[in-house]
Amino acid sequence: MLKIGNIIRELPIIQVSEDLKIASFVVLGDTEVATDSAAIISEKLPEADFLVTAEAKGIPFVHEVAKNLGMPRYIVARKTLKAYMDRPLEKTVRSITTQKEQTLILDGPDADLIKGKRVILIDDVISTGESIRALEELVADAGAEVVARAAILAEGDAAEREDLIFLGKLPLFPIEQ
Repeated sequence: MLKIGNIIRELPIIQVSEDLKIASFVVLGDTEVATDSAAIISEKLPEADFLVTAEAKGIPFVHEVAKNLGMPRYIVARKTLKAYMDRPLEKTVRSITTQKEQTLILDGPDADLIKGKRVILIDDVISTGESIRALEELVADAGAEVVARAAILAEGDAAEREDLIFLGKLPLFPIEQ
């Protein structure tokens, strides 16, 4: 069971690899969780010029956080190169849920927007920290300064990190071989 603010969700336990199960948390489509968790975390964030997230599960959350902070725009690092992108910046990452190498891509005009700016990295769940690390490297390549890293939940060892702002902890369930 997961409780965020006044919202309670039962999370299924899903096997993601030969030796690991996780409590599956999906914010996509859950308006209550996205809205309520954004309201809570918005009060904990430092001042920044932009919010940056990676496609896709962090998008509804970052949207609500941006609304709460009065920000007219946020930046999304895409997972595939689009024909309309101009001068894209790229980083590769391997996350716990995808289990394969992915690419994060920041469109050149978005990189121009955040150059010299203070940004907060936003995600739904931080687990190994690989996705947020790749996102941080991407915005650093664009010339932005990361002033905070925030998520709805932290999972496993990430829940012990002092550099993350999050609302709850998710346990990992190792499978004994």
